Amino acid sequence: MPYDIVIVGGGPAGLTAAIRLKQLNADLAVCVLEKGSEIGAHILSGAVIDPKALDELLPDWRAQGCSLADVPVVDSQHWVLTAKKKYTLPNMMMPGFMHNKGAYTGSLGNLCRWLAEQAETLGVEIFPGFAVAEILYNDDGSVKGVATGDMGVAKDGTHKPDYQPGLELHAKYTFFAEGARGHLTKQLKRQFALEERSQPQVYGIGLKELWDIEPGNHIEGRVIHTQGWPLNDAWGGGFLYHQAGGQVALGFVVALDYKNPYLSPFEEFQRWKHHPEVAAILEGGRRVAYGARAINEGGWQSIPKLAFAGGVLIGCSAGFLNVPRIKGSHTAMKSAMLAAEAAASAVAAGRTSDELTDYEPAVRSSWIATELKLVKNAQPAVAKFGGTLGTILAGADMWMRMLKIGLPITMKHHCDNESIWRKDQVKPITYSKPDGVLSFDKLSSVFLSNTNHEEDQPVHLTLKDADVPITVNLPLYDNPEQRYCPAGVYEIVGRDENNPRLQINAQNCVHCKTCDIKDPTQNINWVVPEGGGGPNYPNM
Repeated sequence: MPYDIVIVGGGPAGLTAAIRLKQLNADLAVCVLEKGSEIGAHILSGAVIDPKALDELLPDWRAQGCSLADVPVVDSQHWVLTAKKKYTLPNMMMPGFMHNKGAYTGSLGNLCRWLAEQAETLGVEIFPGFAVAEILYNDDGSVKGVATGDMGVAKDGTHKPDYQPGLELHAKYTFFAEGARGHLTKQLKRQFALEERSQPQVYGIGLKELWDIEPGNHIEGRVIHTQGWPLNDAWGGGFLYHQAGGQVALGFVVALDYKNPYLSPFEEFQRWKHHPEVAAILEGGRRVAYGARAINEGGWQSIPKLAFAGGVLIGCSAGFLNVPRIKGSHTAMKSAMLAAEAAASAVAAGRTSDELTDYEPAVRSSWIATELKLVKNAQPAVAKFGGTLGTILAGADMWMRMLKIGLPITMKHHCDNESIWRKDQVKPITYSKPDGVLSFDKLSSVFLSNTNHEEDQPVHLTLKDADVPITVNLPLYDNPEQRYCPAGVYEIVGRDENNPRLQINAQNCVHCKTCDIKDPTQNINWVVPEGGGGPNYPNM
């Protein structure tokens, strides 16, 4: 199937690119491929959204029925937690861009569904349930397009009665908008040496729940961020966003450069909800949804080369998240607009499959660069010096950069899988059993994510060496994959019989990509399952 532009990923970046392309040239043939069962099914974010890019893309969005406009942020607080108390940082201590002035809180998935409607109205073809499994190349090495995965393949590789071969989609240019740690983006980075001049990307895992809470505890538009307790062996923090319909979106982010292999981000999240200040908000409430997703935390110095022959990286495939603000949708959307402008210009000039050389300079001279350069030392400062001292140094650096006197250095990153220590170098962490009121287990949580995979299909969580989990991860790290996975995918069975083996419960996978990132030997390789599988988030 030939197109002018093929876009891989139906998130905010992919849909923004599609809309902008059709705004520039209504005759362009544009399609969006989305591996989720519908647009928004795999979208998970806090979310407090800066509308800056949306204002540029669709200036009348507030009047066009977009639900994001329903809840502007009216109160923004930052808490520092101890085990029993909270200390609220005065807003005057926070840089102005941290105040959430003019921002909105709501479901990023619902925003994507609305963007998809706008894109289809313009003539964009959107194909949900089509997982892209392969990159296609021209004879000269340029990207030719992509191929979707076969459907109806059994676990043993044979074809089932409902077998359908994948489709090839050829394009003049292919946009990769897969989100953080995209499995195709990993291949492109190697193929075109895109990270040759950048720092390695680093990540956090974000875990999120939606709660219906008591009306007396709900203040629509209130945004709360926390840091400190319960994390001792890692850094990160929590959030509570009071959204429409009496709901609170709450969650917890843990940086994946933590050292202790016994740490469980999921369990830290459950502990955090028992803090008296958090528990008071949730008292009498009911949990209605759960999900998890890795997020980019590398910042400006980890942005790879963005353009290559026949394609570009946009959005979180490239990594435009502003870590202190915990916001990346606006920068992702802006990158998509700039890529669309470069591609539309190239097609109009009769070019195809070359490098869109206008795109990267446009990004590096845009407000994306201005914003991310201000905060480029925040993540590495906290990673190096810890939550307390690191936060002070990061805040000082941000203030100085706002005053044009920032430190003349760019701090460096180290790959998250390299940070983990051996089990004999740390103390095991004991977590309390869930009470079923505030805290819950993984399996009941996965149930709320509506995750489903066709059971008889090749396992999409592949091992480069099947022996490594038992010969390396077990004796050295006590199999941390059991704990960093937020969905109970990885399980060691057979210990009682003195015959341990790794069992992979792939049906539970919520596509967070944490295993692909944190596995100490990089032995786990996440590949795409059948289209339509995975979580189905209704309002995340």
